[in-house]
Amino acid sequence: TGTIELFGTPLARFRDRRRLGYVPQRSGVTVGVPATVREVVLGGRLPRHPVLGLHGPADRRAAAEAVERVGLADRLRTPFTELSGGQQQRVACARALASRPAIVFADEPTGNLDSQSGAEVLGLLRRSVDEFDQTIVMVTHDASAASHADRVIFLADGHVVGSLERPSADEILARIGELAAPRSTH
Repeated sequence: TGTIELFGTPLARFRDRRRLGYVPQRSGVTVGVPATVREVVLGGRLPRHPVLGLHGPADRRAAAEAVERVGLADRLRTPFTELSGGQQQRVACARALASRPAIVFADEPTGNLDSQSGAEVLGLLRRSVDEFDQTIVMVTHDASAASHADRVIFLADGHVVGSLERPSADEILARIGELAAPRSTH
C-alpha cells in the first residue's frame, strides 16, 4: 500500500517524462529493425516501461553528447545490431541520459553483461551521479554492482529490511547473510 510521488506529484499523474530515464535489463531493440546508434538514442526504439514510460526523444546534439558520454561517439552511424551486448547496453544508457533527466531508473543494468562491460556501465552511471547530479535508482541482485551506490536498501517480501551507506561488496554480502539467517525464537 502507499503512494509514490515524483517531484511532489503522484506517479499516476506525473507527465513530465523528460525528467525520468529508464535503463532496461536488456537493450530491447528488435533484431532486424534497421536502426543506427543515433536513431536508437533519438527515436526511442528501446522498450517503454509500463509505468514510467520514457522521456521524449532527445535532440540531435543531446543525443550525440549522450553517446559521447558512453564512449561510443565513433559509432553513431553503426547499426545497433552490430554492437556487442555491452555496447548495446551503453546505448540504452545514452538513451536514458540524453535529456539529462533528474532520475534514472535502472533495472539490473549489468545483468546480461560480462564483468568488463558491466564495470563500464556502472562507471557511467556513477559518473552521472557525481558529474551531472543525477539520481540513479538501480535494482540489482549483484553485490558488486550495488557497491557503486551511495545507499543500498534491502528489500524482503516487499518491505524495507535494512540499508547501508557507501558499502563495499563484502559489507553487502554480510548484510544479506544476516538478513537471511533464521531468527531465534527465544
